[in-house]
Amino acid sequence: MTTLETLQDILVREFNLTREQLAPAAELNALGVDSLDLLELMFKIEDRFGVTIRDDTPTNLLTVSDVVVYIEGLLARPPAARPAAGADRRSDLRS
Repeated sequence: MTTLETLQDILVREFNLTREQLAPAAELNALGVDSLDLLELMFKIEDRFGVTIRDDTPTNLLTVSDVVVYIEGLLARPPAARPAAGADRRSDLRS
């Protein structure tokens, strides 16, 4: 499964969108994904892809394609810089 397909799965399941709405050029704000939704999406991306987003949620993610490129950049980091897939990083936030 490609990064785009996996992201589409997340958006379909979590944001009640259809796959037809989720073309790479689709704008997140036009899909109803606001800044709070984007924050929640980042948690879903961390869980699904086994990556950690250490910085604030990027503000330059305007389209589905932008998010795909962002995820692929996270995945390109050396494995030592990534946690094990499925690790629960939200528990770290509660400390």
